[in-house]
Amino acid sequence: MKPYVSVVICVYNEEGNIFPMIEAVDRAMSVYEYETIFVNDGSKDNTLGELKSVHNDRLVIIDLQKNYGQSMALAAGIEKARGEYIVTMDGDLQNDPSDIPAMLRRAEEGDFDLVAGIRANRQDGMFLRKIPSRIANWMIRQASDVHLKDYGCALKVIRADLAKSLGLYGELHRFILLLAALEGARMSQMDVKHHPRLVGQSKYGLGRTLKVMSDLILMLFLKKYLRKPMHLFGNWGILSLLVGLLINGYLLVEKLLGNDIWGRPLLILGVMLVIAGIQLIMFGIMTELQMRTYYESQDKKPYKIRRIYRAEETLFNEELKMKN
Repeated sequence: MKPYVSVVICVYNEEGNIFPMIEAVDRAMSVYEYETIFVNDGSKDNTLGELKSVHNDRLVIIDLQKNYGQSMALAAGIEKARGEYIVTMDGDLQNDPSDIPAMLRRAEEGDFDLVAGIRANRQDGMFLRKIPSRIANWMIRQASDVHLKDYGCALKVIRADLAKSLGLYGELHRFILLLAALEGARMSQMDVKHHPRLVGQSKYGLGRTLKVMSDLILMLFLKKYLRKPMHLFGNWGILSLLVGLLINGYLLVEKLLGNDIWGRPLLILGVMLVIAGIQLIMFGIMTELQMRTYYESQDKKPYKIRRIYRAEETLFNEELKMKN
């Protein structure tokens, strides 16, 4: 039996792309039970009007109060999705819905929590889109130790329980694969088609580069130190404190030997390192307390169990195979 699927499409000023997108999704998903969720992220053109004019029982329209950004729009669509699998894609027709069935099969047959697309023949500008994207992919790969080929393709198939636990805030939609890796997801990638934009204007540009870099720092913290922040702040705090004490100890000996140490840059450095070390250690302790509050106030566990295998289940399955 095929799973029920939710196709979540975030749109912002995509007038002219709505009708062909809905038709393409309907063709691709004809053998599935599905719903198509369009999240209108505060469009200023006739995007909402076009959506409302469509008579389609499978169509769900979520109209946000204003433009919140792609991450918030995606989070709203995922929250309302009812499918066992959630498909995410852009509404500019550069992603091809005809790739969805093959990605769903990959997810089911390989027992993957997430299958992401790789834009094998990307139809974008070289200098403004492709080269910055390759640089960003390389940076993410090296910094996160999550070795995937294309982190930026919007076309993804995600198991619903994983999608609803990702926690999309700010502009973290660019890091869905890293967020999934933090959750311990089993992931796969496959080549998908990519088309040039025919209607409207791209919402991406070089201006997002600094945002990607700052969000990457956040992702690295979440990946390595969310459950043990003291290992980050405490280690640097202790190192700073020890170096500061060593410098001040040396200057104390100099003072006892009768040398003038007042106003020396080394004295200022030593005092600053001691203060910084104490502050980092205290900040690490406070962050540890906040981390514990985060889990305990929501009755969350700092771990997740995928499945429990019991001995009696294994014996039962073996007996069942022997009978068959």
